Amino acid sequence: MANIAVMGAGSWGTALSMVLADNHHDVRLWARREEQIAEINNNHTNEAYLPGIQLPKQIKGYSDLSETVKDVEVLLLVVPTKAVRDAIQSLRKVLTSPVVIVHASKGIEPGTHKRISEMIEEEFEGSDLLKDVAVLSGPSHAEEVSLRQPTTVTVSSSNNDASLLIQDLFMNQHFRVYTNPDLIGVEVGGALKNIIALVCGLTNGLGMGDNTKAAIMTRGLAEITRLGVKQGANPLTFAGLSGLGDLIVTCTSVHSRNWRAGQMIGQGKSLDEVLSSMGMVVEGIRTTQAAFELANELKVEMPITSALYEVLFEGLHPKEATEKLMGRIKKHEVEQISDFLNQDEL
Repeated sequence: MANIAVMGAGSWGTALSMVLADNHHDVRLWARREEQIAEINNNHTNEAYLPGIQLPKQIKGYSDLSETVKDVEVLLLVVPTKAVRDAIQSLRKVLTSPVVIVHASKGIEPGTHKRISEMIEEEFEGSDLLKDVAVLSGPSHAEEVSLRQPTTVTVSSSNNDASLLIQDLFMNQHFRVYTNPDLIGVEVGGALKNIIALVCGLTNGLGMGDNTKAAIMTRGLAEITRLGVKQGANPLTFAGLSGLGDLIVTCTSVHSRNWRAGQMIGQGKSLDEVLSSMGMVVEGIRTTQAAFELANELKVEMPITSALYEVLFEGLHPKEATEKLMGRIKKHEVEQISDFLNQDEL
C-alpha cells in the first residue's frame, strides 16, 4: 500500500484515483476549489466531472498542495497541457523529497513543441526532486473507468523500473497495464490522436458517414506515425494501445470531447462558440497548432493536420478542407521507412 498524490481532480484524475483506491492505496486528490474538496470528503462524489459515481473512501480531497505531497513517493499529474508548467513550478516550491511523476495528460506545447515529459524535466532542471518521469496512456474514457469497465493502457518511462512501479500500482482485474519502453511514441500517439478525433467529429457534423471516418482514422494514423518516427519513436508503438487503440476510442465515442468539439465545428459553430459551450479543455485544438508547426519544422507531410489547422486558425470552411484533402495528388498507400525519414538519416 502506498501514499499517492493526484494533482488534478477532473474526470480523468478522479477516475484514476478510483483505480488506485481499489488497489488499497491511500489517495490524496488535489484541487483548487474548496467546495469541490468538501464534496469529495463529505459526500464521496465529484458530480461536476463524474456524475452518479460514488468514490472510494480511501480518496481524500486536499486543497493545500504542500499537505498533498507530504511524504509521497509517487505523484500522478492529470492537468491540461497548458497547465503543466504552472503545476510543476508549484510542486517545486513544496516538495521536500524526490518523487516519481507519472502524467496522464495528452498534448504537445505550441511554440516549444515539447512533449509533456520534456516539459516536466525542463521545469525540474537543476533540482534533485525528480526521480523519474513516466506516462500513462491508452484507450480509456474516464466515464467507463469509473464504472470499472475492462480497460487496457500502457505505461512508459526511460527507466524501466519506474514503468514497473507504475504498472504494479495501477494494475487490477478491471484495469490492465502494459509497459512500453518507447516514451516518445507513447506520448506522441496519445497527443496526436486528438487531432484526428476532431476531424472525425467534424466530418460527422458535415453529415458524412463511416467511409469517411475510416479514411480519416487510417490516414490519420499514417500521419501520427510519420511525425513520431521522425522524432525517434518506434513505428510499432503506433499499432498498439497508445496509438491505434487510443485513436479508435477517441474517434468513435460521444465521450470524446475532441470528437464533440469537431462535430460542432462541422455543424457551423465558430471555435470560440465551441470552446465556451464545452466547459472543459479540448486538448486537440492546441495540439493541432503544435503539430502543424512541428511538421513544418521537421518537413513531415501531415495533410489532415494541415487542413484542420486551416479550419481552426485560418478560417477555411470545413467542407472546403474536405475537398482539398480529396483532391490531393495520387500516392501509394503503403509507406516505406524512407517515407518517414530523410535519406541521409537512413
